[in-house]
Amino acid sequence: MLYYLFEYLESEFNLTGASVFQFITFRSAAAFIISLLISTIFGKRIINFLRRQQVGETVRDLGLEGQIQKAGTPTMGGIIIILATLVPVLLFAKLENIYIIILLITTVWMGLIGFADDYIKVFKKDKEGLKGRFKVLGQVGLGVIVGSMLYFHPDVTIKEQLPENQQVVQANERKQVFGDAHKSTKTTVPFLKDNELDYAKALSFLGDDYKKYAWLIFIPFVIFIITAVSNGANLTDGIDGLAAGSSAIIVIALAIFAWVSGNIIFADYLDVMYIPKSGEMTVFILAFAGALIGFLWYNTYPAQVFMGDTGSLTIGGIIAVIAIAIRKELLIPVLAGVFLAENLSVMLQVSYFKYTKKKYGEGRRIFKMSPLHHHYQKSGYHESKIVTRFWIVGILLAVLAIVTLKLR
Repeated sequence: MLYYLFEYLESEFNLTGASVFQFITFRSAAAFIISLLISTIFGKRIINFLRRQQVGETVRDLGLEGQIQKAGTPTMGGIIIILATLVPVLLFAKLENIYIIILLITTVWMGLIGFADDYIKVFKKDKEGLKGRFKVLGQVGLGVIVGSMLYFHPDVTIKEQLPENQQVVQANERKQVFGDAHKSTKTTVPFLKDNELDYAKALSFLGDDYKKYAWLIFIPFVIFIITAVSNGANLTDGIDGLAAGSSAIIVIALAIFAWVSGNIIFADYLDVMYIPKSGEMTVFILAFAGALIGFLWYNTYPAQVFMGDTGSLTIGGIIAVIAIAIRKELLIPVLAGVFLAENLSVMLQVSYFKYTKKKYGEGRRIFKMSPLHHHYQKSGYHESKIVTRFWIVGILLAVLAIVTLKLR
């Protein structure tokens, strides 16, 4: 909203300094600061409100150290993250931008699913919360919406570099390196020199018109990524500060990717896919990062508030959609390696337990407990040490992901 106000003031009254709102870097920095202030200053008030409403965490005794002491800690703190993200985005972002619209839909959609889950747990006293099939249905629904918007909307395009012999110097003496914007189902494959993959080619057996049916591959893949990453974030939210801190690291790395992909100069210099209008996502992403860091003020050990599914499902959904929008979804196993490890630990544990029970008549375990962070708790590590070391791993993975811009 402020963007449009200052745009009007500049055009009508030639107001000095109003043009600074045209710069993505300025608006992104402002969004980060405002979201950080909202989550830290108003976060305390929201926590007190949740406490007065007796929105406390119900803890199942799993034999973990310090677990019982957490009973009654306010949950549904994801509301803090959502509000601290949405307010600065509404103030500083270009709201007609298709990528901003998609991210706003994602935030509200996943926030409502998580809120419904937490509401049932807290107020209906049902420890299972929202039935699993309804969660999955919600994630699939979002995947269909996001996938359709990215595939069919005319503003979602890419520009590809022209061969050297087709590059020309324009009248403004700038070299035209990229061709015209066009629709594409191409994505980026990390670590490879010719690092582009076209989803549509999986249907090339259908004949010359195979690209018309690319949505049959693209949309299900979007659904899979959103479901996997949101569930990974949900599983990671098991000890104080782990999900919020790990997510903040991932999100800051994604901000770099979004800004580079949406900047024609740096896209040319780094030889990466140029995605017009995607740079605007940097405003949203840094607002989101500020909200996560501010939330950590109250969520680090000993936590004064838990994010609940309201926060964890929303975080995972947003990260997945950002990665898909900037064509970096195949980098998720590296960038969100912490989420992947948590997901895999649960899958391996359950599969191995069922297999050994069927074969030997007695279920056996790979880990002392899953998800993975609980294994380390059972091994005697304090949760603060576990969280810090997971953060370090997350930082290393984020650096590796960023290095893939040139490491091919």
